[in-house]
Amino acid sequence: MDITQVRLEKGMYALNKSFTETLEALDPSDRYAGTDLEGLDAFQRQLKRFDIRLTGPDGDAVEKFFQTADSAVLFPEYVARAVRQGVREVDLIPQITAAVTDIRGLDYRSIASVPSDDDKSLKVTAEGASIPQTRVTTQENLIRLRKRGRMLVSSYEAIRGQRLDVFTVMLRQIGAYIARTQLEDAVDVLLHGDGNHNAAEHVRGSGDFDYDKLLRLWAAMRPCELTTMLVSPATGLRILSMDAFRDAAAGLNFHGTGRLVTPFGAELIISEAVDDEIVIGLDRRAALELVTSGGVVTEHDKLIDRQLTRTAVTATYGFAKLTPDAVKVLEV
Repeated sequence: MDITQVRLEKGMYALNKSFTETLEALDPSDRYAGTDLEGLDAFQRQLKRFDIRLTGPDGDAVEKFFQTADSAVLFPEYVARAVRQGVREVDLIPQITAAVTDIRGLDYRSIASVPSDDDKSLKVTAEGASIPQTRVTTQENLIRLRKRGRMLVSSYEAIRGQRLDVFTVMLRQIGAYIARTQLEDAVDVLLHGDGNHNAAEHVRGSGDFDYDKLLRLWAAMRPCELTTMLVSPATGLRILSMDAFRDAAAGLNFHGTGRLVTPFGAELIISEAVDDEIVIGLDRRAALELVTSGGVVTEHDKLIDRQLTRTAVTATYGFAKLTPDAVKVLEV
């Protein structure tokens, strides 16, 4: 089956939807069911239309995108996808967020419910009596969205002969930088709040850092559950060295899957974004909301018309704390 000859133009990036969504509207994937093109999205079909091969021994060079004005329009989407792939490869954000909200703008006001101890108990309600209420309100302050990214600085002449699979590696590294910085911002919000007076409560205790101290963090999470612990590499090594972590079941899981799980079931996430002197415990089902604005964005005009030169690849995002009780900080 022939691929639809869609007329490509850079204005397709300026619409209120992604480039791939625009292509899908013009060339729906369901038209290709039962053909050898089934399983490819609209962007991948356009790559096939212009015979652009991104990987493999017969992979093309960057200049293949710029053979025609139409094929050049595909280049910014290729860059954005490669960066997003790099984000996914090292991204820990999905393991600590309860919800993701994508907005079209820079202003966002989250919601919160901060019940008292009395509100948390569901009491018997007599017939005809009022049912106890849980109040959900919008936060007082807006969530701060930050733009993070990298600048691609090069000329078309410098990279035109570079193979696309090698160039993709460089773009994936940019994505990895963005993902690591996002985690640093998420840790900052978990610790200090999102500007709405919701900094994390600290759990203190005397004595050495041992398994009993971790249990103190586990107990302090109630009525939430300790599903995840964020620690630095040094603190992670101290936890892995505890006798309680060396039991047969924990060791079997670690050696068999590489996943670090504490003896009482919380997932252990190790990151340089966390200070050595603390352990961040959270219930990831209720702790954090990721707010994004458009995902990974490239300056498409420069990528198409000027063929790189100086081009920004950015991501705009922020974090909101949903339930303050779902985050506790243990001082090691």
